[in-house]
Amino acid sequence: MLRTPGAWTFLLPGFAARQPFAMLTIGIVLLVQHTTGSYGSAGVVSAATGVAMALFAPQSGKLADRYGQRAVLVPGVLLHAAAVSVLVTLALAGAPLWALVVAAVPTGASVPQVGPMVRSRWAAKLQGSPLLATAAAFESVTDEFTFVVGPVLATALCTGVHPAAGLIAEATLTLAGGLLFAAQRRTQPPHGRLERHAAEEHVSALSVPGVRVLAVALLGIGTVFGGMQVSLTAFTEEIGNPGANGLLYGVFAAGNMLAGIACGAIAWKIAPRRRLLIGYTALTVAAAFLWSAHSMVLLGGLGLLVGLCIAPSLITGYTLVETLVPASARTEAFTWLTGAVALGQAAAVSVAGRLTDAYGSTAGFLVPLGGTALALITLLALRSRLSPPAQGRTVARGVGHRVSVTVD
Repeated sequence: MLRTPGAWTFLLPGFAARQPFAMLTIGIVLLVQHTTGSYGSAGVVSAATGVAMALFAPQSGKLADRYGQRAVLVPGVLLHAAAVSVLVTLALAGAPLWALVVAAVPTGASVPQVGPMVRSRWAAKLQGSPLLATAAAFESVTDEFTFVVGPVLATALCTGVHPAAGLIAEATLTLAGGLLFAAQRRTQPPHGRLERHAAEEHVSALSVPGVRVLAVALLGIGTVFGGMQVSLTAFTEEIGNPGANGLLYGVFAAGNMLAGIACGAIAWKIAPRRRLLIGYTALTVAAAFLWSAHSMVLLGGLGLLVGLCIAPSLITGYTLVETLVPASARTEAFTWLTGAVALGQAAAVSVAGRLTDAYGSTAGFLVPLGGTALALITLLALRSRLSPPAQGRTVARGVGHRVSVTVD
């Protein structure tokens, strides 16, 4: 897969430009909590960023499908760097909460959707190839590697250098990586204005029932990310070791990354829809025990277990998009899923922040359980919508394995 012509030209800058998703929320939480002394206020500001990201990400994907990735990405990263600068300045100046929330909106809305854009490039290059399933797993591993590096880096900078250093580094990586990624025109997938099939150009990804179901599933995964970020931060503060926050979150993300590597290496014989249901059930069960951990060792072990359960669901969800959505709307579909993660993360940060302020970190760990449980119920009730269109086609069953399937 990595020998695919042009792959490295978009993978390396794309990795740097993905850091906002891993560093932004934790950077805001640490900065605002430092300047206000309240996890609740930090959660509100972070939630505003996440909601804005969730609402604007699909529109960014739709524009990229229609006008090309470069046309959307260049102004986006410039706006994001400016918005982060304003938010940091206001926070350090002791601005009121409403001003921070207002500044958080353009900060979240301008987060570049590089992950979906990379996935769209893989889909264009590997269309019809068994390597597409491997690419989906590789992208999940890459995403989770950013969640290993990003929170640890942001926490180290905020606690060891300056409370605003994490956000400043995030904006710098976004700007540099985003512009380098946008410069790779040769690997950019064809966009709507270049396509000859006008009827396919106007297909909306959200009109596909399966995409809406997958969005709910990834929204639940977002509650795990958001709930863990706030609750781990509060837990390490409670035990008098705030610097351990990055380590614990890194263990959680490392579990996710390791599971992603395993998923990419396995030749699956289980259908994707069934894999998603099994993986999501395991994730919900694992999240149910987080609130009971009262030591770093136990919490680290449970965090690792939760991380191991996330990757199979994420990978399968993104893989299902290839069979459910036409190519002309695929970037939009990926951004709906990414936006759902951001929305779930935003809601979880806000709720967990308030619960933590009132009852401590134990209450905050209940948020991932609630979010995944509700999403699992939805998945079980609407699992039939994850079936692809009723026509003969070829789908990937695992790395190096393909099988023709006719859906009646």
